[in-house]
Parts: sequence; C-alpha cells; structure tokens
Amino acid sequence: MTILSGIQWPGSVGYLEILVLGILFYYIMLFFRGTRGAQVLTGFVLAMVLLMFITQFFRLDALNWILKQVSVYLSIAFIIIFQPEIRRALAELGRQPVFSASRSERSLVDKLIQATLLLAERKIGALIAIEGEIGTRTIQESGTRLDARLTPELLATIFFPHTPLHDGGVIIQNERIMAAGCFFPLTSREEVSKALGTRHRAAIGLTEETDALVIVVSEETGTISIAYRGRLSRSFDEERLRRLLQRVLVRGKQSRSRLRRVKEQLKLSTQDVFEEDEWMKESEDEG
Repeated sequence: MTILSGIQWPGSVGYLEILVLGILFYYIMLFFRGTRGAQVLTGFVLAMVLLMFITQFFRLDALNWILKQVSVYLSIAFIIIFQPEIRRALAELGRQPVFSASRSERSLVDKLIQATLLLAERKIGALIAIEGEIGTRTIQESGTRLDARLTPELLATIFFPHTPLHDGGVIIQNERIMAAGCFFPLTSREEVSKALGTRHRAAIGLTEETDALVIVVSEETGTISIAYRGRLSRSFDEERLRRLLQRVLVRGKQSRSRLRRVKEQLKLSTQDVFEEDEWMKESEDEG
C-alpha cells in the first residue's frame, strides 16, 4: 500500500490521452504487421516503455531524463533505417493508378514477352525496367538516350553480346525505349543471396528506389526473373510471365485501396529470393 500510495494516478484527461495513444500505437502496429520493420518497431516500443516505467517508478530521474533525450534520436534513426520503404509509401499516397487496362498496355506485355523469351532461349543476359509512376530520369542519364518505339527485335538487339549498349539496363516508358546502357543502383541489403549476379542485384536495387518492374534474363542459364517492390522472383516460364505482367501492367492497382497499396510498399520480405509471394498468388487467383 505504501508503494501504491506513492504513485500519482492520472486524471480523466490523462486516461483519455492514454486511450488515444493506445489506439494510435495499435493501428501503427497493425499497419506495420507483416513488414520487416514490425519486429524492430515492436522491440523498440516495448523496450522504451519498460525502461521509462522502471526509471519513473524508482524515481531514477537522471536515467529517465537520458532516456527521454535518447528516444528522440532513436526515432530519427528508425526513420533513416526504413526510409526507402517510407518514401515509397508516401509517394503511393499521392499517386493515381499507374497502369490501366488499355490496348496499348496489352501490346506492351506481348512485346516484352516476345523479346524476353527470345533472349532467354539464346541465353543473352538482359536487364529491362518498365517505369511506373516514380520517374527514372537520373537513371536514364547514366546511359544513352534513345526514345525509340519499342519492338521485340530492337529490344533483343540492344542486349546482343559485344554491342555498345548491351552491358547495362534498358528503361521503358509508355511503350518507348527511353534509354539503354543504364547503370541501376545495386541493392545494399546484406541479406541478399551472394549467389545473385550483378544484374539481379541491380534489379532489386532499382525496385527499392522506384516502383518500376524489372525483368532479368540470366546469361548463364537463360532463367527469367522478375524484381518488383524490392523483391525478386525467379524461374518464370511464358505462362507465369504473362500472368504476372498482365497483373501488374494491365490490371494494375485499381482494384486495391490506396491504404493497401501504401502498406504493400512497406512489405519487404527478409528472404529476397522466393518462388511465390503475395503478388504472384493474387495474380494466379484472379487469373
């Protein structure tokens, strides 16, 4: 009773503030659930609450003051660590649906499939990025500007070995090849498999920075891979490739709420190479 009598209980306003903060934290955790930041955020909040309670209960004023000062910087550090996901999520809030089901986009899918299968059959390495809402002008400036109409023959010719533009990536925008021989940013994530080559790491890196979809063809095996939202899926055949491209480029995101699209931008699997993921399963279910 002596210990309890020393506790200063909050008034009605205090209880209201606790309720509001509790609801706020609940929805924040619900929003981050399933993302790679969920465990970090949970551990951070629990540790800070526990330490603050202990220092307040035992009246450790010096430690309590230090924790209050440090918590501000830890919050900033959390934002810095997850700034790529947060930036993409904020960009998603103000964007319109990127792709619509038009005849032009169906034609784009057909041309991409035709060129990709040709490159895969001949085991010619390729790195093809289809730009979304977030611009890639800086990436385009690292290569050679073309602004040419997309055709399967032209796209395959660019990656033919020993040609000047084959060693780099291609940026496609509005069914036009905007630039070739571009240098994509390599992913800096340590958990990415060491078995992946430079093309695959560059594909993941670009999709971490933008909302582009990137097609990768391995020159060693001719395997077709897709990078999207910072994740990589491998071993595509023609059927899977068409289904996924139609899902992302044609049907797009119109059927999903904006909140769900924002949440998807925060979903980065700790396992960067996978065979099936939510965006592929959705495609198969709706196909």
